[in-house]
Amino acid sequence: MATSAGRTAGAARSARGKKETVAAARRPEVRLPQLVPWDGDGLEPDGDYDGVRFDGTDLADASGRGARFMDCALDGCALDRAELARARFVDAVLTGVRGVGTDLAEASLRDVEVVDARLGGVQLHGAVLERVVVRGGKIDYLNLRKARLKDVVFEGCVLSEPDFGDAHLVRVEFRDCVLKRADFSSARMESVDLRAVAELDIARGVDRLAGAVISPSQLMELAPAFAAQIGVRVEA
Repeated sequence: MATSAGRTAGAARSARGKKETVAAARRPEVRLPQLVPWDGDGLEPDGDYDGVRFDGTDLADASGRGARFMDCALDGCALDRAELARARFVDAVLTGVRGVGTDLAEASLRDVEVVDARLGGVQLHGAVLERVVVRGGKIDYLNLRKARLKDVVFEGCVLSEPDFGDAHLVRVEFRDCVLKRADFSSARMESVDLRAVAELDIARGVDRLAGAVISPSQLMELAPAFAAQIGVRVEA
């Protein structure tokens, strides 16, 4: 018969195991209906786009501030300098979109897949991302300052100098992706999984990794940054 001490020790081990488990991100399950090809000219501020496919559409310099995209697909669209601040994307798939200077400040993305994007200088500061997958592609200078990310997966993509400053990350996974010169200054993290990152390079904010999980090898790579953060000198 198990003793009281044995049961207590077992319960403690079980509790530790539960505490150490990383909560997995919930992925979007986007099932688009039959879509209608978009035959309009550009976008309209506060426009309502429901069940539309933008196929190779040139949306450079388009003004769609506050627009709503529901059950939509954007395939191979140019988004250079597109004004999409406070836009809402719900149940949408963006494939092969490209552009520089796309403004998505304070936008809302829920149940969205972004596949093989080629973007630079994307402004997503203050945005809300929930159940979003970013798969493949390359995004330079991604600005997510003060954004809220919940159930977000970055998978097989390259993020060059992403800015997560003052952002709140909950159940965010980075899988087989490259993080170059990432900025996590003042970020808050809960169940952020960095263990499967192909290349982890943190420029600022290594002290904000509380709430994240890293691998033993990543710990060794980040050891100099951790030591510098607490003022420890390492000499032979």
